Amino acid sequence: MTSYLNTENINRSKGGVEYHPLRPFLPDGARVLFLGSFPPQRKRWCMDFFYPNFINDHWRIEGQLFFADRNHFVDLAAKCFKLDEIVSFCQQKGIAFYDTSTAIRRLKDNASDKFLEVVEPTDIPALIGRLPQLRAIVTTGEKATETICASLHIAEPPKVNSYCTIPDFSPIVLYRLPSSSRAYPLAFDRKVEAYRKMFEMIG
Repeated sequence: MTSYLNTENINRSKGGVEYHPLRPFLPDGARVLFLGSFPPQRKRWCMDFFYPNFINDHWRIEGQLFFADRNHFVDLAAKCFKLDEIVSFCQQKGIAFYDTSTAIRRLKDNASDKFLEVVEPTDIPALIGRLPQLRAIVTTGEKATETICASLHIAEPPKVNSYCTIPDFSPIVLYRLPSSSRAYPLAFDRKVEAYRKMFEMIG
């Protein structure tokens, strides 16, 4: 099994600063790039990949959307996600993942974006340069949206379920979706429909 951990960064994390523990996942032909804020603390992970928190519904949304089964990527007995199936699916569908920060401080001992201080923003133009078929960058939270807008000089951040063009990188768009966190007050089925519309829009 391929490891997506960035052990060099994990070893660098000290003094309250955490460096991104995962390498960017950028499959050939990727047309969509999901950029979150930063992974949760390792104690909340059930796999070494993006959206690793078992109570986050990102992979359930993808399962429902593409396979009509919210548990398609879920190992219910082990209470974890099926990493190999997720990676294969994302490679086939051209879905890339990383985050808008490469180093952060947690101002409180939790996973809330509200208490993340960005120490080093990600070099997003460099990621874009590695994805020649990219059609859309997708954010699902306020922190990630704010960080990418600051990095790419986007004056008016898109509202949830809308998108805007990215200066200097047209026709690539920044598309904002509702968060897959269960703390976000929107029914699961409505989140699935929001994600469906995004994928239909980019073709």
